[in-house]
Amino acid sequence: MKARVATWLVALAAAAIAGCGDYEDWFPSPDSSTATGGFAGGFSTGVGGAGGSGFGEQRVDVSAVPPPPISGGTLLVTADKDRVVAADPDRDRISIINLDTLEVEAVLPLEEGDEPGRVIEGAPGTAHVALRRGGAVVTIDLATRQMHRRPVCPAPRGVAYDAAAGLLHVACAGGELVTLSSDLEAPPVRELRLDRDLRDVVIDGDALLVSRFRSSELLVVSEDGAVAERVKPPVHVQERFGRTFEPAVAWRTIPLPGGGVAMVHQRGLVDPPIDIEDTTQGGYSGFDCSTTVIQPAVTLMRPLPSEANPTPASPARGAGGLPFGLLPVDMAISPDGFRGAIVMAGSRTVIETPLDTLEEPDPLKETETLDDCASFVDQRSITVPGEPIAVGYDEASNLLVQLREPPSVLRFGAVSGAHVATFLLPGESRLDSGHAIFHGTQDAHVQMAISCASCHPEGQDDGRSWSFKPIGVRRTQSLAGGILATAPLHWDGDMTDLDAIMSEVFEQRMGGMRQRPERVEVFASWLDTIKPVPVSEPADPAAVQRGEALFNDAAVGCASCHSGEKLTNDQTVDVGTGKAFQVPSLRGLAARAPYMHDGCAATLHDRFGPCGGGDKHGVTSTLTPAQIDDLVAYLETL
Repeated sequence: MKARVATWLVALAAAAIAGCGDYEDWFPSPDSSTATGGFAGGFSTGVGGAGGSGFGEQRVDVSAVPPPPISGGTLLVTADKDRVVAADPDRDRISIINLDTLEVEAVLPLEEGDEPGRVIEGAPGTAHVALRRGGAVVTIDLATRQMHRRPVCPAPRGVAYDAAAGLLHVACAGGELVTLSSDLEAPPVRELRLDRDLRDVVIDGDALLVSRFRSSELLVVSEDGAVAERVKPPVHVQERFGRTFEPAVAWRTIPLPGGGVAMVHQRGLVDPPIDIEDTTQGGYSGFDCSTTVIQPAVTLMRPLPSEANPTPASPARGAGGLPFGLLPVDMAISPDGFRGAIVMAGSRTVIETPLDTLEEPDPLKETETLDDCASFVDQRSITVPGEPIAVGYDEASNLLVQLREPPSVLRFGAVSGAHVATFLLPGESRLDSGHAIFHGTQDAHVQMAISCASCHPEGQDDGRSWSFKPIGVRRTQSLAGGILATAPLHWDGDMTDLDAIMSEVFEQRMGGMRQRPERVEVFASWLDTIKPVPVSEPADPAAVQRGEALFNDAAVGCASCHSGEKLTNDQTVDVGTGKAFQVPSLRGLAARAPYMHDGCAATLHDRFGPCGGGDKHGVTSTLTPAQIDDLVAYLETL
């Protein structure tokens, strides 16, 4: 792939997508699904419209072990279609299902807090699982069920196996790209340091295609380890509506038949600014895919012809796109290579669509009516009775959908779309009202077009700076590390506490249903369990020590505001940026670019440049470039 990485074709998906008793109670009988794809609808936690004053029968569920935020993409169907391997990040275990005997063959426990994520097939008879908070990859012998644990990096995310070379590639949130050999006891073959926030890795010829989570950027890494090219989904313009969107949050990136990748991502509104003084309820969510501020989408990225590869797969043409949905966390391609299935975790749906419809120019620029953006050819939407997080296909092109709650894998007929089988997985319930409110799954009959997780994926931030009328640009803040203890909230400090957030943001701007006080308490408790992304080891420990001394030097003054366990004094202060803003916590800082209230600093080094506020924001003008390097090295370890 050396010569063909210079030019890529990026085809935009053709639309904006913009408590329970016994587990058996979740599932309708298999014949209750409609022939056009799905169920009448899940279960309900309450009654009444969004923002209404009545709480109805809202359940209050508290998990004994708080479940982590949804990451998605935790299901493997082996190449021979004999087995399913399902990673369970809520219960720290891996389940193996035999599709021939229709039995759960094994449940393999992991260490507490491992949070297993991506699962891929390795050499014949083996599977590899990335442990998102376990700092390792587990290799499983599917015949003997033996597991071997190999440390790789603090926050492994994507994995890919090169069968020809016998190498396993692991992409890490800290920017490490680690290559392991087939020798389970051997040290890594290679470790590269790329950009932070790596997500998925795909093998394409002699190159590696590595996605970045929040920026939705694709890095083309050549055989020598250099980043040969950077590709992003295009900016999307709804000409008829006068709205412009930029790509963000690449939840999942998978290989395409014939080369290239499909990237499932979000896109966020750039222009016009969002009017937060508009009293219309649901200003963030809108009322359809032409008015919401976030639109899930799929972009297909294929290499164009070159001398090395004169006839690569060319994009097909179609006439459709993806209907409305929330949190597109996973995607799979059917065995024949013609259809794709996308999990909408917040909407509790799976969208199945011909791949060629994803390579047509966006119909939102061409249609004549608002309703057309939700009407597409040859697609179906299957409503799932539970909380879906991953999807795959069996040999007969039946859909396999993994649920986090209740723990199970459902099978849907290839032709009918009807529910035909359920594989219940053992494990305690992780039903939690706080987790449900955050992801927009708290009420199956009140469909939200945006959730907390839309802008705070995995409890962190989307890396975007949003334009608001009349206050200006504000960068999304991370929720990790105990955000509620840093009140008042928001950059302007205008939200006194979570109750204010629920009233002004959740109900008014997002169009969410008013929650019972007991549910808000559970939500608060769950939010406080969100952890920052694990920090990578520093490249130069000595620089970190020097930087720590500078940080705590009274003459520099960093610690005068960034103090205490959370490294903030919770004050609202003017640091030379023209207005008083909340002092943010510095925990997990390395994973939170861009910086400052408006995102003006692309890197931590940039924060010490013109947009950082000058010496009102720490007396750093007298520091040498080497000292700034040391200070940044320390900040990246917090």
